Amino acid sequence: MSHQKKYKYTLSSNNGILSSEQRDFFEINGFIIIEQLIHETLLDQFKQRFIDICENRINRGGITVMKDISSIKKNQEVISNELIVNKIQDILWDDVFQQYFLHPKLLDYVQCITGNNIMAMHSMLINKPPDTGSMTSRHPMHQDLHYFAFRPADRIVATWTAMQTVTKDNGCLFVLPGSHIHPGKLLPHEYPEWKGGVNKGFHGIIGYDNHQKKYLEMNPGDTVLFHPLLIHGSGPNTSQETRKAISCHFASCECQYIDVTGTTQQNIAIEVKEIARRRGFNDMDFKDFWKFRSRLVRGLKMHL
Repeated sequence: MSHQKKYKYTLSSNNGILSSEQRDFFEINGFIIIEQLIHETLLDQFKQRFIDICENRINRGGITVMKDISSIKKNQEVISNELIVNKIQDILWDDVFQQYFLHPKLLDYVQCITGNNIMAMHSMLINKPPDTGSMTSRHPMHQDLHYFAFRPADRIVATWTAMQTVTKDNGCLFVLPGSHIHPGKLLPHEYPEWKGGVNKGFHGIIGYDNHQKKYLEMNPGDTVLFHPLLIHGSGPNTSQETRKAISCHFASCECQYIDVTGTTQQNIAIEVKEIARRRGFNDMDFKDFWKFRSRLVRGLKMHL
């Protein structure tokens, strides 16, 4: 078997930063953890910036703030604070957070999957709140490709960095190893029928609850990279503190946008268009949405 045929999901052109053993692991499992990739000093800056945004101490600009539905009900007297904001998105251009998306060592690893020319497509800081008992702090099993209007999938990769010690107790990620190969295709996603309700955008797949999960317990600065078809999710946060992580999806600049009309992605495309309309962008379609929120972070911009 030739070298080129052996590896489908990783590239060999980035000075061997991924060992053959690491490449093999990613090819088989669809994810890999790089330990202590991001220094805790940076993580502390990200945490403080997040708190400043929650407490309205700085101008948010184009940052999207999302809240946990059960925490809002429990803390109705609080408009916005660290306890109820479960995620902020579109943080690519923030002076503090951009240190993550432009981090040279992080991009060196990303480049092993995307190639030399890299766009940052989807940026977020996740702040999983302590569960109120309604189980809304969990995230249903899903594939990230469901949310993306660009391809090919094999040149897209997520990075997810623990900002603190992440355990099963506070709702660490879990993955179904190898699910980027089997089933190896994008499955239909819908809102799960959970008794306590579901947070906005938390679409999920059904039929995989009995599959063996691998829980990714991580230390601060540890970073997992994973394929956009990998089935993953997270459990409830049963601790008394929020659980923070910073994440980004990167794609090769050679990726191209697709039309998702008539596909399993049409439901999320309709939802995104409605969100854009409420913000005053009446003519923004699913492809425009991703063009609007992306940023070149390495190399030359081509198609994306």
